[in-house]
Amino acid sequence: MSLLEKSWYNKNPLVVVLLPLTLLFWLISSIRRLFYRLGIFRSHRVDVPVVIVGNISVGGNGKTPLVIFLCHWLKQNGFRPGVISRGYGGNGIDYPKTVETDSKPEHVGDEAVLMKQHLGCPMVVDPNRPRGASYLIEEHQCDVVISDDGLQHYALQRDVEIVVIDGQRRFGNALLLPMGPLRESRQRLASVDFKVTNGGKAQTEEYLMSLEPGQLVNVKYPQQTKPVASINRTVVAAAAIGNPQRFFDLLTTKGVKIKETLIFGDHHLYTEHDLPQETVIMTEKDAVKCRDFAHDDWWYLPVSAKLTEHFKSDFLERLLAIKSKR
Repeated sequence: MSLLEKSWYNKNPLVVVLLPLTLLFWLISSIRRLFYRLGIFRSHRVDVPVVIVGNISVGGNGKTPLVIFLCHWLKQNGFRPGVISRGYGGNGIDYPKTVETDSKPEHVGDEAVLMKQHLGCPMVVDPNRPRGASYLIEEHQCDVVISDDGLQHYALQRDVEIVVIDGQRRFGNALLLPMGPLRESRQRLASVDFKVTNGGKAQTEEYLMSLEPGQLVNVKYPQQTKPVASINRTVVAAAAIGNPQRFFDLLTTKGVKIKETLIFGDHHLYTEHDLPQETVIMTEKDAVKCRDFAHDDWWYLPVSAKLTEHFKSDFLERLLAIKSKR
């Protein structure tokens, strides 16, 4: 975590020196939203329901596991979902670009590769979200589009907005960037359809989500798995995610003895020299970028989202009501 990020969550009063930049950020964001509201900036509606999974703060809040959960839940209930993502960290030239199981993180982004391995449904990356959503509908016959992130991307009209909240860090000092971690003020939460809290304790009108770890998977030989409890030696823990401490804490609660933690910037593109040739445990998001040069004793710990029955029924009811009106 950078010094600035620590200041957000430690509520360091010195962030006040960034007030001019925060005022500028607020002004630009407000004008942009106003222009969309007035129709000066064009907003596009597609022919099927659009579900946005996003957040109002920066950093890893748990959107990816929730998107995967929603896709599986929708498929179980007879829908044909598809996922649109910005493809952050990728440099694909031809958009929209369909993500395949063997796509490279440097082309479509690490989160897109991770999700595709679990989704079981079409996924497209495109910085132009309306174009990508239309492609999912026309080329893959999707009847629901789930947008990974994109809460602030108003060019794509949406039917359902889901905000994921970090249950441990919440909103830090509750200030806008760069004085605080917020992309939009907490007032934005009043207009969303579902507030999902990842870990911690859900507050009023929030749905609790927990992340359930699976077995360790070998990065180089993914057919090899073993229980976390089988690790009987100290390890190096590595993470290049928005909130690495959550991952390290998870390992500790599972009895893993960590001798060293390696923290890289979110979406860091690993090289073979970044990690030692000894026992390393990383996140699945890290593993997709290390599989081409992985050491024999590198492992990743996958996690899956668990939602309450209350959320499942409320979400499905809302989506069915939207489809019945179309």
